[in-house]
Amino acid sequence: MEKQLVDRQILFRRLPPARPGMSRLFLVLGDQLHPDPHPLLADFDAASDRLLMIEATEESTHVWSHRARSALFLAAMRHRAAAFRDAGYPLDYLRLGEHPHATLAAALAARLAGVRAVVMLEAGDQRVQDALDAACRAAGVALLVRPDPHFLCSTEAFAEWAGTRDKLRLEYFYRWQRKRHDVLMAGDEPLGGQWNFDADNRQAFGRHGPGLLPPPLRFAPDALTRSAIADVVRHFPMHPGSLDSFAWPVTSAQAEAALADFIAHRLPEFGRWQDAMWSGQPFLWHSLLSTALNLKLIDPRRVIAATEAACAAGRVPLAAAEGFIRQVLGWREFVRGIYHRHMPALASTNQYDHRQPLPAWFWSGRTQAACLAAVIGQTLEHGYAHHIQRLMITGNFALLAGLDPRQVADWYLAVYVDAVAWVEEPNTLGMALNAWPGMTSKPYCASGAYIDRMSDYCRGCRYRPKERSGETACPFTTLYWDFLARHARRFAANPRLALPLKNLQRLPTDERERIAARARQLTEQLDEL
Repeated sequence: MEKQLVDRQILFRRLPPARPGMSRLFLVLGDQLHPDPHPLLADFDAASDRLLMIEATEESTHVWSHRARSALFLAAMRHRAAAFRDAGYPLDYLRLGEHPHATLAAALAARLAGVRAVVMLEAGDQRVQDALDAACRAAGVALLVRPDPHFLCSTEAFAEWAGTRDKLRLEYFYRWQRKRHDVLMAGDEPLGGQWNFDADNRQAFGRHGPGLLPPPLRFAPDALTRSAIADVVRHFPMHPGSLDSFAWPVTSAQAEAALADFIAHRLPEFGRWQDAMWSGQPFLWHSLLSTALNLKLIDPRRVIAATEAACAAGRVPLAAAEGFIRQVLGWREFVRGIYHRHMPALASTNQYDHRQPLPAWFWSGRTQAACLAAVIGQTLEHGYAHHIQRLMITGNFALLAGLDPRQVADWYLAVYVDAVAWVEEPNTLGMALNAWPGMTSKPYCASGAYIDRMSDYCRGCRYRPKERSGETACPFTTLYWDFLARHARRFAANPRLALPLKNLQRLPTDERERIAARARQLTEQLDEL
């Protein structure tokens, strides 16, 4: 029997029963597509209440969204709406092009006449929540915001764990989560005697590459999904990204099938290769479940329990199970807690005062740097890159090149199909760019040597990962040593950066000057990289 992972801090507050002639409007957002029983509807009264779902152009235009991202949200929403109707719920569904309102708030405001209260789960985007709050206040209608029980750590529980600490670390949060939910535990101790298996995980493929790969389960678009794709083409013709390979899960049943496929075919090898990269292989052993999880098509408790069961049955090594559960139970919940704790200040954080504009090739992939061209090209084709590609290729470059964190964060939110604000803001600003210092103990930066070790991208690239200066030096390598030099005083007391700072001091003065000169040239000519 699967364990029941319950956050006892989640309680549904109820309005008094509706009086005759009074109604409540239950608003379901596009990333709140939970499987039945939908948690918002526990006290829904079909005789007097109504459901409302809204497609709004602003959700694709507040950042210049990848067309596959827009299509995914619309397709999943339309399938969930069909399921609501089949179950007999009274539903108003506002499709793109069939109502005059560009924003969720404006569309909601137009539906508030005669409504006693709007009921919703807490939004995962503060921008959306603030706009809906304002619309209800302006109309004099009560807005009841309920906690979202999808998550395994409520915002209140996270605040209690964080206490008054300025610096928050995943490792301690993850261990706390493992204990309180009894995941991969043997009594009070971690299963296998250790909390993580990094020594067994995160290997590189070597020169011969990944070998034969099990392809992920993909879902051919049905009529509803094709209608969503057609509407995206119609309404957002100039937006970036391809729709040609769209095959993401858009229903809870498909999400369950994707989970089963991952556990059977890719999870056993996931741990070993989770950080490796290879040209022409966008998916490797990754789960591809982040879209289904972030749209709430599948519950993380289900994902964790299925992973534990496969591990207990001997079908999945403990190291692989732990590495994956760390992402779902640990990192995913950790970044959500940080988002709700530190917004809105998090959105404008910029500890290094980086101001470089985003190069144009971030939207085309047309750059001579092979790793950036491969990862951005893959992102534009699929709306997907795995976590190391996001962290150590595009994020690493953006940090080292001094790109404006707000522009970079907007790009990440725009181009990935699984992107929602509560995930993307902390991941980009806190981890990838280290613009906010409270989330990691050091910046995640590396030279071209790391990319050369973990991928085949450097083969045939015009840039050389071992060269620090000169026209053929890898931009990552040049900018890495320049970044360390510019911030040496800031990093002097950080023990995790002691070794690279010692290596920096060993460089001859003239070499350090050449590095600085080449770094200035690169940052002045980023569009020509």
